[in-house]
Amino acid sequence: MTTTVWRNGAFVEAAGAIDATDRGLLLGDGVFDTSLAIGGRVFQRDQHLKRLEAALGVIGIPADGAEIAAAMDALAAREGNGSLRITVTRGPGPRGIKAPADVHPTILGSSAPLNAGAMFAPIRLGLSAVRRNETSPLSRLKALSYLDAVLAAREIEASGATEALFLNTRGTLACSSLANVFVVEGFELATPPLKDGVLPGILRGWVLAHAEDHGLRPIERSIPKKALDQADAIFLTNSLRLVSPATLTGKADSADVPEALRRLMAGLCEAIAAECGTDPRALGAAL
Repeated sequence: MTTTVWRNGAFVEAAGAIDATDRGLLLGDGVFDTSLAIGGRVFQRDQHLKRLEAALGVIGIPADGAEIAAAMDALAAREGNGSLRITVTRGPGPRGIKAPADVHPTILGSSAPLNAGAMFAPIRLGLSAVRRNETSPLSRLKALSYLDAVLAAREIEASGATEALFLNTRGTLACSSLANVFVVEGFELATPPLKDGVLPGILRGWVLAHAEDHGLRPIERSIPKKALDQADAIFLTNSLRLVSPATLTGKADSADVPEALRRLMAGLCEAIAAECGTDPRALGAAL
């Protein structure tokens, strides 16, 4: 773990980097983005920046896009191979929930070394009693409050699961605590639409755009809970773990990954190599 972070244009000591009156700390008033750096380059860099800027527009934080891009590039250059996190808050403010008239956003960036072993690693899912609120705009943003996910992780820990799976308030599939969810039935590759309380994940978008190249028919549709028991395969997508085959608790682990899904995973590695110059399999990722 590095002892310095990026804050508003420069690397500073991590200790004391956040103002005690920052609304991100006190109210969760901000959003963040996590991305994968390989060879000092961010995979799907422009897509990450566009999504973060769109999220800032939704919550009305006037942060400078060029400054955010500079933070991402500086972190990628420093870390080389690793994970990046950019957090943008509304900045310091007075007590109360009303946003200050004079806003000075905080742009905070941090990084960590690559965990190649987590890429494509299988996940065991536990169904949480916590429901994803699809009526909230925050369900489609990487907002700062992850307390639902924290509580759900504690809830499912005793079951032997490694990640929580959320239904929404209508009882259909939404996402996991850290990733988008896909269900494979034959050659159909289904994932819940954004209106079901789903973050527009960067890897989710890549999979939907490229699934047909590898023999799968992508579709966005509401997925009932019972479909999880009928699926040929379930997998998660996440910018750092990439594609994770998943099994529900109470079900036997399966070593069988559909061939079309294996081709998709290999195609993702090739796409990363084309954009970043290095195939993640050369760094230790195993399909």
